[in-house]
Amino acid sequence: MKDTYNTIELPVEGILHKDKNSKFFGYAFPMQEEDQLKPILDHLRKQHPHAGHFCYAYQMGTDALTYRANDDGEPSNSAGMPIYGQIQSFAITNVLLVVVRVFGGVKLGVGGLIAAYKTTAQLVLATCEIVEKTIDVHFMISFDYKNMNKVMRVIKEKKLEIVSQEMEINEISTLPMGVIEVKTRKKNAEMVFDIFQTLFEIDIKQV
Repeated sequence: MKDTYNTIELPVEGILHKDKNSKFFGYAFPMQEEDQLKPILDHLRKQHPHAGHFCYAYQMGTDALTYRANDDGEPSNSAGMPIYGQIQSFAITNVLLVVVRVFGGVKLGVGGLIAAYKTTAQLVLATCEIVEKTIDVHFMISFDYKNMNKVMRVIKEKKLEIVSQEMEINEISTLPMGVIEVKTRKKNAEMVFDIFQTLFEIDIKQV
């Protein structure tokens, strides 16, 4: 089972490509959710007040991929899709690419635009540090406080990462109750779930 994916760790900004006096500035950003898009575009518009087009493409997710390509006024499929094609070519996800065009007075034609946006996107990704990350599954484990050692022993043995932990009061017994969120690699998820399910007085659910 494949439980890794490739992405970028850090943004890359302002990679310049010139074509017939037009300037194409390429940017790459890590992206986890669509809400990040507007602030980034607003920031770039302030940086490039004379630019006419802010074309972009993004891809997010691991199992189910979400993507979008935007031409921002350029001829249909001449900007967003060539940019997105490079995201596919580099086989990465959770990434946003933006190419800002400052018109230089000479029209490039659709073919020229496709080549320019593709080249800029390629140059940006070539300078990015691409990293491999694991696809993780999160579980919420609930237990009476007296079973804390039992739970922690499994967490330690299976090298599970604790995301959060808190103590609550059990509404029925009014006794202290532990709630721990852990994560593990996807390929180990079924095994971890089965171990906790067999333990007496311990509940586990995927979140």
